[in-house]
Amino acid sequence: MSIRRHARAHTNARHTAMPLGGIGTGNVSICADGSLRQWQLHNIGNHVGTLPDSFFALRLTRIEPPLDVLRVLQAAPPTESTETPLVTDDHIPQWQRQRLGEYGGFAGSRFSATYPVAEVEFADEDVPLDVRLEALTPLVPPDVEKSSLPVTMLTFTLRNDGEVAVHGTLGGALQNAVGWDGVSPIDGVRGAGYGGNTNRLLRDRGWTGVLMENTTLPDDDPGAGQMVLAADSSEASVLTQWRDAAEFMTYLASRAPASGAKRLAHAPSAANPQRHGPRAASGASPAGSTWNGGVGVPFRLDPGQETTIRFAITWHFPNRYVNFEQFGPARPEWGKSRFWLGNAYTTRFADAHDVFRRVRDDWDDLRAETTAWTSTFAGSTLSDAEVEHLAAQLAVVRSPTCFQSAEGDFFGFEGVLGASTVMWSGSYGGSCPLNCTHVWNYEHALARTFPSLERSMRRLEFEVMQHPDGYVPHRLIAPTYLPQLWDEFIGGPGEPALDGMLGTVLKTYREYRAGAGDDWLATYWPRVRLLLDHVRRHWDPKDTGVLRGVQPSTHDIDLCGVNSFMGTFWLAALRAGAEMARRMADDQAARELTELFRLGSASYDELLFDGEYYTQVLDDGESPDFQWGAGCLSDQLIGQWWAHELDLGYLLPADHVRSALSAVVRHNLREGFRDFHHDYRVFADADDTGLLMCSWPKGGRPDVPTRYADEVWTGSEYQVAAHCLREGLDAEAGRILDGLWTRYDGRRRNPYNEIECGDHYARSMAGWSVLDALSGVRFDAPSGRLTLRGDRNGTWPVVLDGGWGSLTVEDEALRLSCASGRFALRRIKLDAVAWPHDPTCDVDGVNAPAFSIRRTADGPAIEFGHEVRLAPGQSMRIRHDQVSGAR
Repeated sequence: MSIRRHARAHTNARHTAMPLGGIGTGNVSICADGSLRQWQLHNIGNHVGTLPDSFFALRLTRIEPPLDVLRVLQAAPPTESTETPLVTDDHIPQWQRQRLGEYGGFAGSRFSATYPVAEVEFADEDVPLDVRLEALTPLVPPDVEKSSLPVTMLTFTLRNDGEVAVHGTLGGALQNAVGWDGVSPIDGVRGAGYGGNTNRLLRDRGWTGVLMENTTLPDDDPGAGQMVLAADSSEASVLTQWRDAAEFMTYLASRAPASGAKRLAHAPSAANPQRHGPRAASGASPAGSTWNGGVGVPFRLDPGQETTIRFAITWHFPNRYVNFEQFGPARPEWGKSRFWLGNAYTTRFADAHDVFRRVRDDWDDLRAETTAWTSTFAGSTLSDAEVEHLAAQLAVVRSPTCFQSAEGDFFGFEGVLGASTVMWSGSYGGSCPLNCTHVWNYEHALARTFPSLERSMRRLEFEVMQHPDGYVPHRLIAPTYLPQLWDEFIGGPGEPALDGMLGTVLKTYREYRAGAGDDWLATYWPRVRLLLDHVRRHWDPKDTGVLRGVQPSTHDIDLCGVNSFMGTFWLAALRAGAEMARRMADDQAARELTELFRLGSASYDELLFDGEYYTQVLDDGESPDFQWGAGCLSDQLIGQWWAHELDLGYLLPADHVRSALSAVVRHNLREGFRDFHHDYRVFADADDTGLLMCSWPKGGRPDVPTRYADEVWTGSEYQVAAHCLREGLDAEAGRILDGLWTRYDGRRRNPYNEIECGDHYARSMAGWSVLDALSGVRFDAPSGRLTLRGDRNGTWPVVLDGGWGSLTVEDEALRLSCASGRFALRRIKLDAVAWPHDPTCDVDGVNAPAFSIRRTADGPAIEFGHEVRLAPGQSMRIRHDQVSGAR
């Protein structure tokens, strides 16, 4: 099962648009109606970017009884609008509406997907053919290279369900967009940057296509590059250069059943072996215009017969520049410098033709490895909504939110500018650059699946961003050789975000636990300690364990006083710091940080817990503006969420934590927003359910409350829901997730684009922690210790250092299976298991190496005599029953 099929009609999924493209390559989206939209290949985000006359079409004919059908492979659009605020995923370009009006589309389509594999089923009673499309871009964690291919792989399956033979042509069309700036509007083939474009025939080892370029552009031009559209057919013909869709549709209509394909054996360089039909234009395109290119693949199907036709779209645009507004003061010394960053993917391939060759040669393997990944989700006992949305966490990593420079550094915006940012920063490019520490504090998806890229972000924080005094600004200036944001106003917030700095400590420990290694930690531990020393000097100079004063935060304002949002971040950072100190044999630091944690934990609980949840206490003279005081903040226990992810234990009394978490759901989860006043952005409206950032159930709302209090952030919803699951509050977690995923079910919002300050917002990648919480997975690679939850029956995807697979929990047994990479284990701890007898353990039916059993309050712990490795296809079974207990 490569995908979970929960097909939605395109009319009920009009906002569904799944990005196709690799890490840092740009992307195009496959939509529920079968069209390709949101073309963002040119190193800049443009959520409504479109390439006119880039589409697929079907010509179907039958001799007796006569039939001649020519249709665009796209379902007819709904007539009414959903009027959802701050989103544009349902935007259908006008040229697509025109083509559907001129040639007709299909009556309907149904969309199913497990990211990054989508399936579109087209339906029309007037077309006696079953038409299905599979669309994907390879995704093979943790392999960055295979997951960074600039390609869209499209497989059409045509089946004749009728009683009479049919024949026809499947056509694919693409605009030569070399030279485009990715933003300027395109009118037909006319657009800024066009001129001198050429398309030429490509025949390469059984594939036929169009190679698109513009050799008149300077090598360093931002639009310079190459594109390829190719089909897996030696009998295909090509209309290499044309201006208007009518030319290509006429070309398809001119195809005869005997299309002259046999003549290709004698004239392999012919683009169109058929003697009659429209001719392609010649020469380079005039200034201000480009060419379109098209490929037609012939087929003949007897009754019941099926065929598959594969298309590939590849691209190569190497010249990424700093085409975004960086934070900080004006820099006149930069002059007219464009600051080239480049792309990592273009260092591995010479051009789009080179990419095509790689995909052509490895198509089957790339697809198999990708569907092995999606099958881990699709074959689990996760619900349809859980499969769809948790697998889609990685869509953000491969959206224009993220890129990897030619030097290999990984960068992330907060999101992609669009409808949710137009009121302050326009609609194109990256939102709030770059590597914003306080927003990326919520992300776990990248860290779990591509740890090498996550470690790149830590390197930049410590080796580029960190000030000699120890602090880390929350934004990075690119290129990294430029002066960073030291001792100057930053923006969002103005001073270096304290939560971002504390998150850097936590993320460093996370990367170490995930397998970065002792040498890696030894490199950065002195910098972590420098950072912690800075925090102590500035916010806790008396070593009380409590942070006070102005505390810049992810809410784009300064928090004040004593609060558990920053406080639990601090407590978690102290615990993580102490653990790193112990592993680095820094005994003095370990003692100091442990004592600070002890003092801080007691003080935060005493000062802030009101018997139900944790509040905020301001010090004398501090203004209540932008604070929450007696309010119930949804992120009040964010540090405890982190602590559970890192196996750090409780930061505050466990019963108080559960009480406060329950209160967050009870007071902040709102069902229905029709009578709700939104002071800021509207991320939930009408009949939506969403978790407000803050409420004041006991009164005391300040006249100027904490910013964004009345908003609904998916990142915070995921954080609270995952924390609820860790605490056993499954019903509360379910209510939050059901509300979130219903909002983003394709009807009014896109399941592959959870927004905040921009599309594909990075904070939403907190959702990966929900997946880990469902299985109870916590892994410490240095010790080889894996912790699993054994009281929730089902099969769950599991991603560990160096491999991934699944965990199956039954009443008296657990099975850990490796599907890719390897699992290296020394200890397995089973939480929430009360087995009266010691378990047995085997690998593929053979008793595991010598192991011992240790009983704990939470459940048994199994310790192996030496490291046990699971290779792909291998499973470890831990079983308990009366027989096993008597081993």
